[in-house]
Amino acid sequence: MEQRAGSSNLRAVAQDVALALFITVMQVQGTVARAAAEGAQRPLSDLGNLGFALLVLSGLVVAVRRRWPVPAFVTVALASLLYFSLDYPDGPGWIGLFVVLYSVTAYGDGRRSLVIAGVGTAVLAVGWLIAAADVEPRAAIGWVFFRIGASVMSAALGESVRSRRVIAAEAVERAELADQTREEEARARVDAERLRIAREVHDTVAHAIAVINVQSGVTAHVLDKRPEVARQALQAIEQTSSRALREMRAILGVLRDDDDGRAPYPGLGQLDELTAKARAAGLDIELEETATEVPLPSAVGSAAYRIVQESITNVIRHVGPTRVTVALSPGVDVLEIRVTDAGPRDTPGDDAAGRHLPVGHPNGAGRPATSGRGIPGMRERCHLLGGEFDATPMPGGGFEVRARLPLAPTGSRR
Repeated sequence: MEQRAGSSNLRAVAQDVALALFITVMQVQGTVARAAAEGAQRPLSDLGNLGFALLVLSGLVVAVRRRWPVPAFVTVALASLLYFSLDYPDGPGWIGLFVVLYSVTAYGDGRRSLVIAGVGTAVLAVGWLIAAADVEPRAAIGWVFFRIGASVMSAALGESVRSRRVIAAEAVERAELADQTREEEARARVDAERLRIAREVHDTVAHAIAVINVQSGVTAHVLDKRPEVARQALQAIEQTSSRALREMRAILGVLRDDDDGRAPYPGLGQLDELTAKARAAGLDIELEETATEVPLPSAVGSAAYRIVQESITNVIRHVGPTRVTVALSPGVDVLEIRVTDAGPRDTPGDDAAGRHLPVGHPNGAGRPATSGRGIPGMRERCHLLGGEFDATPMPGGGFEVRARLPLAPTGSRR
């Protein structure tokens, strides 16, 4: 990029130098030819070739019109006023002036450059009119008005070019900003979708692994003594893993372009199945559910299911067999969820068949709670729907999870 910019600058300088030389030749040659044809009161060679010097100066200064447009304009304007005040012959000595005047507005900053061009043109007009006061014949004074009009047109043309350049730059900037905004929005949507998928995967896998862990422990404990109970535990493992795989396919199905094999996300309609698996894992679970007058929004139903699922999973993982109460109370504009467990039992944990698990079993009572993404994930689900969440220990032992989900989600309140 730096090499390209440097090459562009050198090309612009070379163009301006070539233009300055061309204008200088045109001004000198044109003025000499016209003076020879029409005659002149004062030849260009008078006063030490001052006329030639002024024509050459007003032509060569065009070479710096881009870098120093205002000084170049002042130089050419002073040379023009001096040239005509000394009665040198008229000719195309105004070419350099018009080019530099165009450059003042084209490479200026808008209002300031227009003021400079306007004031400069006014001063030039007064000077030209004074210098042409005694011109004979009087028709020759038309060249003065031509120069004034051409000066105004040069400044207006430069301002038009500058305005177009500014408009084009602003359009490019807006397009780049729009592209950047679209990229940021797309990135935000991808991040949100990634977080949602991660949360769904966590809830699904954590619950399935917790149930499978309990049932596999039961199987290992009763395999030799009670094979029929071991068979039931293995069947529960098969059903849990099968359902987990189906949910995983449904969750990850959004990563495919087609809709084949996708299933709807679980909702409150699957609570009976969830509680049945929890009972098979050793929980004494009671479901208190009030019928709803209107169907719940799918987002609310899915979030409620996941909150109950994660709460039960935490009980299975960290407490073991105990009593759990799940209460769902839909209101007019909010769904209240409460999942309460009675805490570890005083005796070693019971297995799914009512037999005692050995002390120290990974699913037995007294297993220490470990930090994870369960409670933060439930809290995020509530906040995404504009709800409230709380998870606190109970005074008499146990733990309670409470959530309030608005039936008309209002977005995150964090």
